[in-house]
Amino acid sequence: MEAKETLKPKTDGKRVLPPFPLHTHTHTHTHTHTHTHTDRQTDRQTDRQTDRQTDRQTIKCIVHENVKMGSDGESDQASGTSSDEVQSPVRVRMRNNHHRRISNEDINKRLSLPADIRLPEGYLEKFAMNSPPFDKPMSRRLRRASLSEIGFGKLETYIKLDKLGEGTYATVFKGRSKLTDNLVALKEIRLEHEEGAPCTAIREVSLLKDLKHANIVTLHDIIHTDKCLTLVFEYLEKDLKQYMDDCGSIMSVHNVKIFLFQLLRGLAYCHRRKVLHRDLKPQNLLINDKGELKLADFGLARAKSVPTKTYSNEVVTLWYRPPDVLLGSTEYSTPIDMWGVGCIFYEMMTGRPLFPGSTVEDELHLIFRILGTPTELTWPGITTSEEFKTYKFPRYHAEPLVNHAPRSFEPMKRVSAEEALRHPYFRSLGEQVQTLSDTSSIFSVKNIQLQRDPGKRSSTFPESGEPCWG
Repeated sequence: MEAKETLKPKTDGKRVLPPFPLHTHTHTHTHTHTHTHTDRQTDRQTDRQTDRQTDRQTIKCIVHENVKMGSDGESDQASGTSSDEVQSPVRVRMRNNHHRRISNEDINKRLSLPADIRLPEGYLEKFAMNSPPFDKPMSRRLRRASLSEIGFGKLETYIKLDKLGEGTYATVFKGRSKLTDNLVALKEIRLEHEEGAPCTAIREVSLLKDLKHANIVTLHDIIHTDKCLTLVFEYLEKDLKQYMDDCGSIMSVHNVKIFLFQLLRGLAYCHRRKVLHRDLKPQNLLINDKGELKLADFGLARAKSVPTKTYSNEVVTLWYRPPDVLLGSTEYSTPIDMWGVGCIFYEMMTGRPLFPGSTVEDELHLIFRILGTPTELTWPGITTSEEFKTYKFPRYHAEPLVNHAPRSFEPMKRVSAEEALRHPYFRSLGEQVQTLSDTSSIFSVKNIQLQRDPGKRSSTFPESGEPCWG
């Protein structure tokens, strides 16, 4: 069975997963000098205090300087966009220009806010008095003050509803925003531990604030207190694992294609920005009631540009790990995610996991039984790998069907997400899906809709082939 990474919440007969799996974190230090017992205790206490201070400084830097609050994550430095581009139903005179007017839409655009946000009473007039002209950029300080006055960065802006799950460091709640009335997911990360903020939380925040794409979960807000860091995400109803379970593991081939395309779109966007997800699995792919699929849980993601050359080995859920990682490779790139994409594609098509290994050795046996035991011809250098020789794998031959399908043990020979998006398999979706802007949904294209899944556990669906969502 797959190693469990999350604590499942109790439900009343309904399966509910936290929209963001909760990871545990172990913080270690390595000392290069010999100390007495007392000295070591003092050093550990000093290290913990330093780490807590560093973590809090890092969080404050992320929250107060870099985070793009609001729905679309525009830069803190507003663009020189003229408000003439927006019709202004609410008329308020703009400072320094008696012939210009300011509206809710102007402010939403200026501060990168959701279109359906409710501004406090009197805010338009106050903003017009304090904000520089729209052809001038806002300072970060003024932008932060403006967002805070609206309600961003404040716990009282959000109402907690149901508890969805809890882990060592974090608890996830379903919530509602008072600013928009929309549902949100509140991921509360506790900071009272001696180790300070978990690195997964800092990593997730620092990456998500810069990843703005229709197929990546949106980070709406960050709230920082002494004891808690709360990440406010958009709320999505279910994950891909739940979706497949609801279908009785029999999905429409058409829907599989649409979900796979969205997965590759989000992943290609990450890879263009040199970000690896490193933990792709159905539970980390969230789906809303429109059928939009979004990558979530970037707690294990890492930017490729980090100064370390060696990454940690324990990063990807066992069933979706590529063989090079299973054999101990610690220098990897975007191909680590593409192996997971292939496994998820198979699972959507067949309703069962491709390589459900219980241990690393078992996982490798399952892979080699289907793809064949690698040789110098199929994987140059593998026979000199000490890890590979340790297992003493029998000589498996590839299954007949595999001989007609591309496969590569060598990571750098795997297809990229960008290349996969251009595969003829997606031709039936039309040319327009290939030219969508990053923030445009695939469902903005005419005639792109989900169909009834054959195994859907419901009697209320229209006939097969008709678009629907259940």
